[in-house]
Amino acid sequence: MIIVLKPKTKKEDIDSLIEKIKAKDLKPVAFEGEERTVIHVLGDTKEEVGNGWSSIRCVEKVMRILKPYKLASKEHHSHKTVIRVGGVTIGGSDFVVIAGPCSVENEKQIMESAKLMKANGIKIMRASAFKPRTSPYSFQGLGIEGLKLLKKVREETGILVETEIMDVRDVGITAEHVDVLRVGARNMQNFDLLKEVGKIDKPVILKRGIAATIKEFLMAAEYILMNGNKNVILCERGIRTFETAYRNTLDLGAVAVLQKETHLPIIVDPSHAAGRRDLIILLCKASAAVGADGLLIEVHPNPEESLSDGAQSLYPEQLTTLLKELKPVCAAVGRKL
Repeated sequence: MIIVLKPKTKKEDIDSLIEKIKAKDLKPVAFEGEERTVIHVLGDTKEEVGNGWSSIRCVEKVMRILKPYKLASKEHHSHKTVIRVGGVTIGGSDFVVIAGPCSVENEKQIMESAKLMKANGIKIMRASAFKPRTSPYSFQGLGIEGLKLLKKVREETGILVETEIMDVRDVGITAEHVDVLRVGARNMQNFDLLKEVGKIDKPVILKRGIAATIKEFLMAAEYILMNGNKNVILCERGIRTFETAYRNTLDLGAVAVLQKETHLPIIVDPSHAAGRRDLIILLCKASAAVGADGLLIEVHPNPEESLSDGAQSLYPEQLTTLLKELKPVCAAVGRKL
């Protein structure tokens, strides 16, 4: 159920209404817009829509939401959510490229990567301190030491930093060191982790699971939203199919559907979908054309020396080419790169 309040409702009236909702053993989640506040009421609200809420002086209207993903649905929030991190806005008219190496390997590599990203106008660098790997013998990341290096990079270069989070126990310290947290595809339905990142005040990129439906994807986002964090960015990164010509099948149809279903920003990771660098520039342009809000791509100063995902990491000169070729595509769909 949604309770839409009248414009310029006083804070004391909002607080009073929230207490009345709680007294019904329901959970209120308030969203403050530029013009009015909307309170989403979670719980068994079947009998509540016509139960006197609309008669309260500050209430404009009361509605039911039919979608199972209540907070992520456009029924709840008809306008696109714009997420601000530093001076970057995701979900607005800008097309945002988040780029960088797969992982933090050492101080020299990550500092060189940050300078490369800045030289190309990239404002958010991706790099994982914790690495979920198929093989337990593969490089697992530097962990806390990697977080410290990311923080140092931000302090010395001014670039914003993004990294993956895998463990509930690491959420707090990770949030202290980086600007954006990422929940990977393997953890899309790690519900305890989703609840925990829902309690922090940092943007969270949520990747679609390798075999997740769009409904399951949005329900995972719901866990983060209902725990208080409204800064969720969805990321399509390819799903597992029978095809073997590339690592995963990039589902750009999902981007189009999500634009209709949810108010949350949607970005695309073509690097993990393709698994091979020769396809990435083409998939990036296709992602922009279908309406994505941005990209999450892997770029390494020297891919041959990368400790993880070197085959899908762009060379520095390819990043420059990509950004040049993306501009007219973005302009054609009304976005600014």
